[in-house]
Formats: sequence, C-alpha cells, structure tokens
Amino acid sequence: MTERHAHLLRLLHLASPSLPTGAFAYSQGLEWAIAAGWVRDAATLEAWLADLLRHSLARAEIPLLARMVAAGREHNESDLARWCDLLLALRETSELRLEEKNRGRAMATLLEGLKVPLSPGEKAIAAQSQLAGFALAAARWEIPLPEAAAGYAWSWLENQTLAGIKTIPLGQTEGHRILLHMDETLAAAVALGLTLEDDAIGAASPALAIASSRHETQYTRLYRS
Repeated sequence: MTERHAHLLRLLHLASPSLPTGAFAYSQGLEWAIAAGWVRDAATLEAWLADLLRHSLARAEIPLLARMVAAGREHNESDLARWCDLLLALRETSELRLEEKNRGRAMATLLEGLKVPLSPGEKAIAAQSQLAGFALAAARWEIPLPEAAAGYAWSWLENQTLAGIKTIPLGQTEGHRILLHMDETLAAAVALGLTLEDDAIGAASPALAIASSRHETQYTRLYRS
C-alpha cells in the first residue's frame, strides 16, 4: 500500500459517521430551527448548512484545526491548549460547549484504544475538544492538512445533513443531493479557513447561537442538549 493510500484510509477512518464520538446525537440547534420553521425543506436546509460552512467552519474550526495539527506535529502542548481554549470560547452556548467536551472525551478514549501515541498532556487536551483529538490523530497519522481539513468539514456536513433529513423529514436521495450541491461551498470554506491569520479567527453565526440556546429548553426533542 502506498503512503498516499494509507493517508486516505486513515482520513476515511476519522471522517466516518460510525466514529464513536456521538456526533449522531447532536443537531447543533438544527432541530429547534426546524421546529421554528426556519428550516423546512431541502432548499432551506442547504442554505442553513452553506451559511454555517461560510461563516462558522471557515472562520473558526478550519483555521483552528490547522493550528492544532501544527501543534501536534511539533508536540507543542502549550499552543495546542491555547487553540483549544479559543475554540471553547467560540462555542456560544452551553449546549455547544458541552457537545465539544463530550465528543472530546469520546475521541480521547478512541485514540487511546487505537494506540495513537499521545503524551499525558495531549490526552488531557484532547479530552476537552473533539477538534483537538481529530487534529492530533491527523498529525500522528501524517494526513496532509488540506485533506484533513476537508475530511473534518465533510464529516460535520454529513452529520448535519443526516440530522436534517431525519427531522424535517426528507428522503435519503434529497440528502445526498444536498451533499453533492455543497461540493464547491465546502471546498471554498476549507480554502478560506487555511489562509486566515491568527487575528482573523472568529465566527459570527447569531442564528446558530439562538437556535442552540433555544434547543437547550425545547420541550420535545430527538437530539441531545
């Protein structure tokens, strides 16, 4: 097996919807947005996801992933912790912060089970943030950064699309049509995120913050808060 194929297989592993981090249990406010009528069909779901790719992932998760991967490759725990703290600060609701930490603990346990070599400090940081664990795995498995960033964005997009088609509901074909339509938006978001300077990192997604905070007290829901 070539090195390129090995990197691709490890990336597919990290981006798999079967990864036991609990992503399937969270809608990140989308469930409330659907209940409120903000998202009601395939077109509005696609618009919701495209906005989050452009204004949230491209400006927060992707540039922070790049810095966490670099810190992981350099075994720089101080930088890794600093970027992890910034990510948690950018999670605007208790629901979003709790999700990040819960999935981080699950990711840290998974990496330990997969024998990914991490220092005690790195394990502790990974347990605070799923993004940090993803970045450390990408660093240790030597996955090229552009591919790692695209894989992370695709994993997020697939999970959110699945939440949408189950909750609206939509058919599986419509969901995959949305994923197909989002190719250029995802690629542009990743490209932008990888070019941002440190002082440009920061998301502005007020609709997401409102939906997530309202979801925390939604009376009936399928997804965790």
